[in-house]
Amino acid sequence: MIPSDTALPFDDIRALVRSFPAADAAAAESVRLRDATLTKPPGSLGRLEEIAVWLASWQRRTPPRVDRPLVAIFAGNHGVAAHGVSAYPAEVTAQMVENFAAGGAAINQICGANDIGLKVFDLALDLPTADIASEAALTEKACAGTMAFGMESLVGGVDLLCVGEMGIGNTTVAAAVCCGLFGGAPEDWIGPGTGVDQDGMARKRDAVATGMAVHAGHLDQPLEVLRRLGGRELAAIAGAIIAARHESVPVIVDGFVASAAAAVIGQMGEGTLDHCLFAHVSAEPGHRRLLERLGKQPLLDLGMRLGEGTGAALAATIVRTAARTHAGMATFGEAGVSQT
Repeated sequence: MIPSDTALPFDDIRALVRSFPAADAAAAESVRLRDATLTKPPGSLGRLEEIAVWLASWQRRTPPRVDRPLVAIFAGNHGVAAHGVSAYPAEVTAQMVENFAAGGAAINQICGANDIGLKVFDLALDLPTADIASEAALTEKACAGTMAFGMESLVGGVDLLCVGEMGIGNTTVAAAVCCGLFGGAPEDWIGPGTGVDQDGMARKRDAVATGMAVHAGHLDQPLEVLRRLGGRELAAIAGAIIAARHESVPVIVDGFVASAAAAVIGQMGEGTLDHCLFAHVSAEPGHRRLLERLGKQPLLDLGMRLGEGTGAALAATIVRTAARTHAGMATFGEAGVSQT
């Protein structure tokens, strides 16, 4: 999707975002018109009705349907983990990727119970990104290349994409990305992540604060924030979100880390996240603040903070239900039910 004959890789990314297609207004109106004829009081299914309209407008088809949902988990390691910002060592990232492959993780159970596809992408786990507290996490070329890799997650036919992540230390880089995009103090964005104690929280705060100081003066562009303060899994998620818009695939965004990746795209222009539904608000304190800054209403609030696409997979079951309810309900005329 990204041309290879230009000198500045981010120019190609920006061009893709500038050329985002709009929603299909005709498909949305078709769903609204049918909804008005279904055997129920107007508006009685609440947000399910809104979701059906949203899904049709971005799938560009009516009735909307979810036949091939996919959870894509992007896994990366981070140099900043060396500062002791997580309750677990960096080796756990690769171990969890193996657990996904073996079917032993929470996301495997949720996907299995709800007939949702699952793919896991190992993003050079043996090569952590550079430590954001001393240098840029990625070069522009490496960041753009990882975004392009994320775009490939749609290969094979997907009609609803759920983006999730795995990476020890990535709530720290997500906090740094949010701080770079929206400002505020590091303590506005950091949280316990995998369950660090107060000393660990102090290390997270210091790592983000140092990173902000090191990269000060270079954070005026969202993609620069991503490459300097982010990580490979965030870059891949951002790329997947871009590709999904061009491929008419609605996206469900998981928790804090995935939302931070989405926020990079959200800060690149008005309406750039309109094809995204935010699955839930996690227990990570910065996530609620981030969703408020993005103007997004999460679908669920279950106190979850696991990541790995779990909240997005649960939200996908609601989206699928909204589509099936809209398509399968009888109209008043078909059912012989009086509207007056």
